[in-house]
Amino acid sequence: MQKQSCSKICRLLLCGVLLFAACAYASELLPPAPSLDRGYQLAYNLDFTSAQQEFTAWQKVHPADPLGPVSEAAGLLFSEFSRLGILESQLFTKDSSFEKRKKLTPDPVLRACFQGALLRADALAQARLTKDPNNADALFAQALSNGLRADYTALIEKRNVASLGYTKDANAAAKKLLKIDPEYYDAYLATGLNDYIVGSLSAPVRWFMRMGGYEGDKKAGINELRLAAEHGRFFAPFARMLLAVSYLRDKDPRHARELLSGLRDQFPANPLFAREIARLDHSHTGGGE
Repeated sequence: MQKQSCSKICRLLLCGVLLFAACAYASELLPPAPSLDRGYQLAYNLDFTSAQQEFTAWQKVHPADPLGPVSEAAGLLFSEFSRLGILESQLFTKDSSFEKRKKLTPDPVLRACFQGALLRADALAQARLTKDPNNADALFAQALSNGLRADYTALIEKRNVASLGYTKDANAAAKKLLKIDPEYYDAYLATGLNDYIVGSLSAPVRWFMRMGGYEGDKKAGINELRLAAEHGRFFAPFARMLLAVSYLRDKDPRHARELLSGLRDQFPANPLFAREIARLDHSHTGGGE
């Protein structure tokens, strides 16, 4: 009797092991679940087609979440920046270079898709905030949506003044979010950009902007960008890119190079970082700008 009982237990254990192995094998055959994180990593590596596939698949699983369409818009904007060569550091390190930048010809199809994704994100975010005014993801979607509009308006359309209104709205949504959740680190990208941009203006212009409700502090902006760069979920690499530009503007090539080297190693398929390092090294050895 005891022998039969042991035999039965062994058979049950064997069945359990076989079942576990079958499940493990089946899970390897299934495609991975769509991931916003993976989508952003693909975009930073300039694989924009795969990034958009990831964002689209994620939206099918989470149709009511505004983070889906706003991430789609972010991926589209990154791809347009890459096509137009907007993220080259020499464009931003001198105010004269920024003001004299060439007028760009945006892709009208991409622009329509970009604007459509933002409108969907806005609608989904507002629907969530109507039910819960403190919904963190919805507030972040609002901040990111307006931040992306500001970037498109300033960097592609060259409408700098118009972009400040979007920056102000992005900053307001991000500040509200950070009061609710100070550890929603991606939101520091919006507040950091606002503070850095306004704080970098000349004193008379800052005074004029303050009259219009625009507040900013350059040092605070850099600190906020550092928080996003060190702890952000989606936008840590982008925040590190912006920090590198700020270091170059402040004549600190060593820290800029450290950030760019880390980005080059993390995203080897993106040649931007290696080019910027080569430009820095060339300048440092007396080769000029």
